[in-house]
Amino acid sequence: MSTESAAQPASTHRAPTGGESYDDIEPLLHRLADLAPADPEREPLRQKIIGKCLPLGQHIARRYTGRGVEYEDLAQIAAVGVVLAVDRFDPTNGASFLGFAVPTIMGEVKRYFRDSTWAVRVPRRTKELQQQLGVAIPSLSQTLGREPTARELAEHLQAELTEITQALIARNSYTAASLDAPQTADRDGTSLSPINSLCEIDPGYVLMEDSLTIGPLLAELPDRDRAVLIMRYGQEKTQAQIAKAMGVSQMQVSRLLTRILTDLRAQALQAA
Repeated sequence: MSTESAAQPASTHRAPTGGESYDDIEPLLHRLADLAPADPEREPLRQKIIGKCLPLGQHIARRYTGRGVEYEDLAQIAAVGVVLAVDRFDPTNGASFLGFAVPTIMGEVKRYFRDSTWAVRVPRRTKELQQQLGVAIPSLSQTLGREPTARELAEHLQAELTEITQALIARNSYTAASLDAPQTADRDGTSLSPINSLCEIDPGYVLMEDSLTIGPLLAELPDRDRAVLIMRYGQEKTQAQIAKAMGVSQMQVSRLLTRILTDLRAQALQAA
């Protein structure tokens, strides 16, 4: 057995993926710590270390996919965590780099989820409890053989019952569905969005627009024409009743209504 082989530790530090070893990172970090900030070799060495550690950040980012954030975005956040881990690691304190880097990177990703991805503004304490619930609920469910109650969760996390209740409700605020997003289809296959199924157009707005358009035109009508319209549409009289009130034939009333409405329609379209 060669001297180099004998010097190898019994267990090697590997990435969580089980792929590339990170044993050569710590000697580089020791060398980086020994270099003065102004040393021209320092920045190239720092970039080399960061590049070697980026796969670790990418692996951690993959663990958080499927939560409403694209992997590419998570990978960028994890890369920030990698940079922070490299810059903050102190090789003289005796801890391993992986033992320091993994929680640093995960903390950066979790902080992004906590602060940036909620659809509704939620208090920080509630966000923290919501994250703890993500671990506590499966754990207690396995122990109890059923879903834990809010009181059991409060006892497990040593939190107030009201805080746990608020955190459980806040889980529904993590993402928001668009009111315009197609979700269902009616009988003819047309996609329906929530906004279409929850509401309908108020005809009052159309009536208001029509009244604002036609009001000035009605005010300019001759008294006789306006009286005919009031009797027909305001008082809901028949043409025969209008003819009797005016002392004319029903045919004359019919022709009069047709002319008045045709003129009003033409003027309204011209005004629009």
